[in-house]
Amino acid sequence: MYLMPTSCAARAISVTGMPTMPNILTSGAMSRAGRQLALLLCSCCVAVAIPGGLAEEGCPAEPHQASRYVAAVYEHQSFLSPDPLALTSREQALELMHRNLDVYEQQVTTAARKGAQIIVFPEDGIHGFNFTRTSIYPFLDFMPSPRSVRWNPCLEPHRFNDTEVLQRLSCMAMKGEMFLVANLGTKQPCHSSDPGCPSDGRYQFNTNVVFSSNGTLVDRYRKHNLYFEAAFDTPLEVDHTVFDTPFAGKFGVFTCFDILFFDPAVRLLQDSEVKHVVYPTAWMNQLPLLAAIQIQRGFAIAFGINLLAANIHHPSLGMTGSGIHTPLKSFWHHSMDSPEGHLIIAEVARNPPGLISAGNATGKTDPFHRKFLQLLAGDPYSEKDAQDVHCDAAPKSTTNASPTFNSEMMYDNFTLVPVWGRDGHVHVCAHGLCCHLLYQRPTVSQELYALGVFDGLHTVHGTYYVQVCALVKCGGLGFDTCGQEITEAMGMFEFHLWGNFSTSYIFPMLLTSGMMLETPDQLGWESDQYFLKKRGLSSGLVTAALYGRLYERD
Repeated sequence: MYLMPTSCAARAISVTGMPTMPNILTSGAMSRAGRQLALLLCSCCVAVAIPGGLAEEGCPAEPHQASRYVAAVYEHQSFLSPDPLALTSREQALELMHRNLDVYEQQVTTAARKGAQIIVFPEDGIHGFNFTRTSIYPFLDFMPSPRSVRWNPCLEPHRFNDTEVLQRLSCMAMKGEMFLVANLGTKQPCHSSDPGCPSDGRYQFNTNVVFSSNGTLVDRYRKHNLYFEAAFDTPLEVDHTVFDTPFAGKFGVFTCFDILFFDPAVRLLQDSEVKHVVYPTAWMNQLPLLAAIQIQRGFAIAFGINLLAANIHHPSLGMTGSGIHTPLKSFWHHSMDSPEGHLIIAEVARNPPGLISAGNATGKTDPFHRKFLQLLAGDPYSEKDAQDVHCDAAPKSTTNASPTFNSEMMYDNFTLVPVWGRDGHVHVCAHGLCCHLLYQRPTVSQELYALGVFDGLHTVHGTYYVQVCALVKCGGLGFDTCGQEITEAMGMFEFHLWGNFSTSYIFPMLLTSGMMLETPDQLGWESDQYFLKKRGLSSGLVTAALYGRLYERD
């Protein structure tokens, strides 16, 4: 059963105090099957409407217990420069940034009332985006190294020039008595004797800053994996930023596109004491595999950590999707309709419990799972040649004669097979990867689903090597619609999805109709195959995927 604090029920409260129905399209909690896993996790989620359209989720803080802490993330609908390419003065830049900082200050005040101990704001939330190297310069704060200079900008505002943004953030952290993580542009002068020094004599970085609850600048992280950001430089060395807190231990820090790469994201988590990550992002959603909440949730599950993800909110640009994600549960926000920002507050475990894996599963007595294990025991073998994989036929009782076809998904050429009928076992192979699906359906909807595989180098909007097994709802009934971006579906499935992955870095993704997140019932390795098991979806399946990253092949 799912345990909930007796002092806080899952409910929605209006400003008048009368109960209202929660908005299920923009906030979420764990599915029914996922709840059965959370035997030790004690947390809650409350939606509260705030005048002016701001909203929050979470619980008023109980007396602090060592096993839990209260976190907040804010999805910010930022004020943007009307012409980011135009040259402006520092005064004009500060005027725009103070408008965004005014909103930040309101959110800190609200989060403080709810007992938040840490708050995270999004990438580009203060200054915006689409600048040139020159036009962004008035928006940059000077950034001393927190590792060599101990500094409280709120108490020492005149110590360094051009630090107005850092001063306001420091004062917010002091006033709210919470750790504060925000993203801003920073500058650092360099000398011509430095071989990496740009020709204009300064470095410009996309920077996350961390302030303690007394306003001291604790640490910084300078974004390493830039996403077509001409205004910023890549640091000469990767920042592996970890900061310590009195309420939850060590937190790692990285930004947006970093989540897809080994450095710094994966390397940070090689430290077993890092159980939490703060993650400012400005993520443009791309279905069916890389919506913001999909990759956030998948990362939290894959590494067994808490991920505090704050995205920017500009639905017209496809930018929405924030959350506080644990391995067992997520509190999230995704809205393409609302023009306003959104505050999420949740109480989470200091030591996040993990999902049920193959090694400790009790579900092996489940007849459906036994069939999966039997298939593995007699699984077809695959012989590699230089170009392809030839898989022998599976036992006749478990395979079908569905045709394979190709369709573009996420700009990659996937090989797919249709998923027809009420139940069955289908598989599809490409290069070194064979993907399998064992499924049952209570009813068969008039929709086309397909199982797809891709094993190769992704080269559009970034270059990185992926292995993917994905069950997706197609945009229509034609094979050429498989891979299109859709958010609504009716098809219900019970399934095992698995593949012979060549990497241990695999991110499970489960998305259902209305952009709802689901929790796998079980996942892990079994007979050199990585699998995901799910029963009891809350709504129609949009995507079930195992998204593998082979960092060494980038």
